[in-house]
Amino acid sequence: MRTSIEVSEEEGVRYLHFGSRWIQGAMRIARPYALELEYTRDMMMPLLLRRGDGWPRTVLQVGLGAASLTRFLHRHRPRAAHTVIEIEPKVIAAAMQSFKLPPEDARLRIEVADGTDFMAASERQFDLILVDGYDAGGRTGALDTLPFYCNCAARLSARGVFAANLLTRNHGARASLERIAAAFGGRSAALPTCASGNVVALGAGGAMIEESFKDITRAAARLKRDTGLNLAPTVARWQEAHGGRDAGIAI
Repeated sequence: MRTSIEVSEEEGVRYLHFGSRWIQGAMRIARPYALELEYTRDMMMPLLLRRGDGWPRTVLQVGLGAASLTRFLHRHRPRAAHTVIEIEPKVIAAAMQSFKLPPEDARLRIEVADGTDFMAASERQFDLILVDGYDAGGRTGALDTLPFYCNCAARLSARGVFAANLLTRNHGARASLERIAAAFGGRSAALPTCASGNVVALGAGGAMIEESFKDITRAAARLKRDTGLNLAPTVARWQEAHGGRDAGIAI
């Protein structure tokens, strides 16, 4: 149970903590719609893999944190219907007071609920599912189980993509990645570990994703032009880990 929500500031960046030194989210005060933490930028990799047709039209986010992903998508994907599931009301209050959480409107809904219960009960389909839920001790609980990942896979639309933030500091990410691979029938991938020790895992639903790194790099340039988000370093890390310039991704 999260018992303490704390906010700190250092060198122009505001941080969210759950009663410990671990950072649960961050916002650069001068650029609130930018993604300050590297792993949050990695979690936007699906925007390079599914393009066109106003994708994503529907987003489900499990775990609000400092609302970084929420702010970014609310600004740069204004046609998307975005549902956020957060178990702790104090986190929502802190995001409103200190992290510029956009107010609820016709395209943003924030629900206080357990993410595993919501996913098990929901019958909705989503183009993009983002999972980033941890307690003060860095534990995910049932958000890192095969049944939960299977429910996520079932909730993806015909062009859906799943992205989850995994921590490696306690036990590594191998077991989590194996569960995700099982849930998505092998249609999954992991980005290389970022400097903070986070690994972002991806899962695909519906139509195959088959992209060359050349095309992904071009998509990253367009995304940077349109939103200011620079995913070129993420693409370069991924490319190096998967065979270099002429390689590609198929999930």
